[in-house]
Amino acid sequence: MTGRSLLRADVPWAALCIVAVLALLPIGRLSELPLAIGAVAGLVLLARGRLGEVRSGVVLALVLFAAYWLAAVLSAVAAVRPDKTLSTVASLLRFAPFALFAVYALRRPADLERATVAIAAIVSLWVIDAWVQMLTGYSLAGAAEAERITGIFGADNVKFGPVLATLSPFVLIVARERYGRRGLALAALAVLVPVLLAGSRSAWIAYALVCTVLAWRETRRWTTFAALGTAVAAIAALAVALAWQVSDRFDARIDRSLRAFEGTGQAIDEASAGRLAIWHAAASMTAAHPLTGVGVRGFRYAYPQYATPGDRFVDAGGDTGASHAHQIVLEVLSETGVIGLALWLAGTVVAVRAWRRADAAARARARPAALALLAATFPLNSHLAFYSAWWSLLFWWLLALYAAAVTTPAPAASPSRPLSPPL
Repeated sequence: MTGRSLLRADVPWAALCIVAVLALLPIGRLSELPLAIGAVAGLVLLARGRLGEVRSGVVLALVLFAAYWLAAVLSAVAAVRPDKTLSTVASLLRFAPFALFAVYALRRPADLERATVAIAAIVSLWVIDAWVQMLTGYSLAGAAEAERITGIFGADNVKFGPVLATLSPFVLIVARERYGRRGLALAALAVLVPVLLAGSRSAWIAYALVCTVLAWRETRRWTTFAALGTAVAAIAALAVALAWQVSDRFDARIDRSLRAFEGTGQAIDEASAGRLAIWHAAASMTAAHPLTGVGVRGFRYAYPQYATPGDRFVDAGGDTGASHAHQIVLEVLSETGVIGLALWLAGTVVAVRAWRRADAAARARARPAALALLAATFPLNSHLAFYSAWWSLLFWWLLALYAAAVTTPAPAASPSRPLSPPL
C-alpha cells in the first residue's frame, strides 16, 4: 500500500486512529501512539498540500492551538522552572498536526458520525465495566479503591469520574438520536450512578451541567424545563440517598462535603479536600507574577513560597507543593498570567464564533464534542491540569473533534441524519 493511499479519507484507519486515542486512554501512555501517528500524518498532509479542501477547519484548529500554545510560550519569560516550562511547550507541539489530521480525516459527515458512535460505544463499555465493579468489587482493571470506584482506569488512577462526566455527552446524545427520549433517560441514569460513586465532586458538577443543557434542549420552555428539572432532581436525590446508605465510599465523600456547613475555615478547607489552601496560593502567585505567571508546570515548584505556614501540600523538604491549581481560571492566571488568560479568552471567542457561523447540521454533528468541552472547562468547578501531559491530551483530542465537526461541509447529496435535533 502506498503512502498516498494510506492518507485517503476512505481508508478506515484514519478515523480509527482518532478513536484509538480514546480507547487507549486508560492504558498508561499508550494513547500517545495513535496521537503520534495522526500527528505525523497531519504533517505529511500539510507538506503535500492536501488540506485545502478543509481550509476552514485547519484555520480554526490552528487559531485555537495558537491561543493555547502562545500562552505557554510567553509564560517561559519569567518561569520559576524554565526547563519544565520549555519542555512542556515543546511537547505541546504534537497537538497541532494531530488536529489538522483530525480535521482532514473526519471531513465527511458520514465518517464523523461513525466516529461519534464509536466513541459513544467505548464510553458505554466503560460504564458497563463500572457497574460490574460496583456490583462485584472488580472491573477489567482490577479492584476498586477503598473510597471510590475507578473502573477501567484502575485503582491507582482517580480520573475516571471527571473523564466519564466529560465524555458523557457522546453517550447521551447518541442514545437520544437512536432510541429517543426514553433512551436518553435510561442512558443518563446508567451514567449517573458510576459518576456518583466515582467520588469526584467536580465530576458531579460537570455531569449535572451536561444533563441540564440536554434537558433544556428537550423542553425549550421554562415551565416544562422546571417540571423536568424537578423530576430529574428527585430521581438524582433518590440515587444519592440510596448510594449514601449502601456505599461506604459515597458515605465518606458526602460526610466530608457536609463539613462545609460547619462554617469554619478549617472545616470548609477539609470539605474541599484542601482546595482553599491551593487556591489561596494560586492567587498569591498571580499577584506576584501578574503578566506571564510562574510558567506552565511551574506551579508545584513555586507553591512552597506562597503557601501558608503548615500547608499539608508542601513536601517535607519544602521544595515542592500541590501539582496544579485545581481550577482552570486560577491555573491559567497563576501559570501564564493575564496575558495567558487573554489568549485563552480569545480562543474561546473564536470557538464560540465558529459555532454561531455553523449551520444546523454542523452544530448537530459538533454538539457532543462542544458539550464535552463545556463540561471540561466550566469555570465554576475544580479541574485537572490543562497543561499536564494526560489532561492536555484529552482536552486537545476534544478540540480536534470540535474543529473537525463544526466546520464539516454538508454532503452534496442525501445529507446525513443529524445526531440530534438542530437548534
